[in-house]
Amino acid sequence: MTKRWLMYSRIQAMKSEGFKQRKVAKLLKIHRSTVKKYWDMTPEEFQERILEPAKKSSLEQHKGLMLIWLRTYPKVTAAQIYDWLKDKYSLTLAENSVRRYVRMLRKEYDIKVEASTRVYEAITDPPMGLQMQIDIGIVSVENIWTRRYQRLYCIGFVLSNSRYKYGVWFSKPPEAKDMVAAIQQCFDWMGGKPKELVFDQDRLIAVDENYGDIIFTREFESFRQMEKLDIYLCRKGDPESKGKAEAVVKFFKNNFAKYRPYTELWVWEEEFESWLHRTGNAKKNSITKKIPAEVFEIECGYLTPVSYIKETFDGNIILRNVRKDNTVMYEGNRYTVPSGSFSFHEKVQLEIQGDELLIYDIFCDVLLARHKVSFEKGKLIQNNNHLRNKGIKIDKIKNTLIPKFNSQEAALDFLERIHTEKTRYARDQFLLIEKILNEYDIESVETALQYCMCNELFSAVDFRDAVIHFSQGIKKDDSTDTAAVPKGSVPDVKVAKRDLKDMIDRLKGGDDRWLN
Repeated sequence: MTKRWLMYSRIQAMKSEGFKQRKVAKLLKIHRSTVKKYWDMTPEEFQERILEPAKKSSLEQHKGLMLIWLRTYPKVTAAQIYDWLKDKYSLTLAENSVRRYVRMLRKEYDIKVEASTRVYEAITDPPMGLQMQIDIGIVSVENIWTRRYQRLYCIGFVLSNSRYKYGVWFSKPPEAKDMVAAIQQCFDWMGGKPKELVFDQDRLIAVDENYGDIIFTREFESFRQMEKLDIYLCRKGDPESKGKAEAVVKFFKNNFAKYRPYTELWVWEEEFESWLHRTGNAKKNSITKKIPAEVFEIECGYLTPVSYIKETFDGNIILRNVRKDNTVMYEGNRYTVPSGSFSFHEKVQLEIQGDELLIYDIFCDVLLARHKVSFEKGKLIQNNNHLRNKGIKIDKIKNTLIPKFNSQEAALDFLERIHTEKTRYARDQFLLIEKILNEYDIESVETALQYCMCNELFSAVDFRDAVIHFSQGIKKDDSTDTAAVPKGSVPDVKVAKRDLKDMIDRLKGGDDRWLN
């Protein structure tokens, strides 16, 4: 078959070069009728008319044996039959050919694969506050900054009775300690814990099933004993036993994550929690025909208090972790602390005074925030003073950048286009440009500006990459004598000199149409 394909390929190659049939037959030393046979034949026709019959004929001699295998072992796969034929007869055919032939034999002789004998039955929902199912899912999302896809990992939670959902996202594969932290975060969100948790046999939870005497990971075993939780671990290959969590993770991936652009994890988490309130827990469940958020209002009363937040100083002070989005969880709500607190405060103390929540640093000597306590669930209680500084208008930032360029008219056009195309992220774009202008020499900046304008790259990220390339990594601070440079002037930084067209050729693969 390989020789036939090689001959067919040579005939088609010589035909495309303009040779006549007679000349091809003479050069290849084959009969002219053979050349005529293959002359107008497409590759698909060659496969169907020449190769397939040859493969079929070579399998026909093993037909009887293959029928015996299929009838004796109805569940045998085509891959196994292919391996047995290779073992006994050193078969050289492709596996797909054997697969098609086996499919044809099953159809022709009515040899069906035995269906699974497992019988499913509906079960009633457990009582309120009894059970929570947990599962992990992975989704690929597009990062609009890097323009690449990256993986996000979600630990999904669902109360088996009310179908009330929650999830915690990670940008890297979670570890055992991350699983414990995620469960604690879920308990904070829901204001309590159920009596039983249902898991898959995941490495974050269990080391070994050990014939029923389950060996948990060290981190999870410590947490389980502290919270006195009952754990139900599904058997291997039995995802049906936690079907609610499987469905919830699939719901998160398809309804929330699919086609959603990704910027940063804390932004993603905020959008996710908004989605939970708007859709995830507000949409009527297809099985119970009830809205999970409404049923949870009743079920939350059946949840039991957790133990890990009971570290108190006088009964009214509670320890809490500061989250990445500079919020603190309390009774299922998020309360903001000043921007940047996450970097300086691992834990804070909460104190209740009347209807107010006071948030102190760990030593209780600095008051970070004061909020009115909310008796609702899942709310973001925000103090506007804790937000990032938005007092400076975007136009004002833009106007301060223009004088820093030599080509101010081009700079104005460049910044205007960024503002138009990236309205939502204009502030972040301008702040990145400001940082670049403060770090790199003006010659590299001007060259990068010209390059971005000519190639219609209206992005601060592209501008930064161009500046770094043209500067050869030399920053203002790298000059030998910055102290002697007058304030407001540009330091005398020596930049590698080269023809602009050469730079464009290196970045654009020789495309210099814009120079014309």
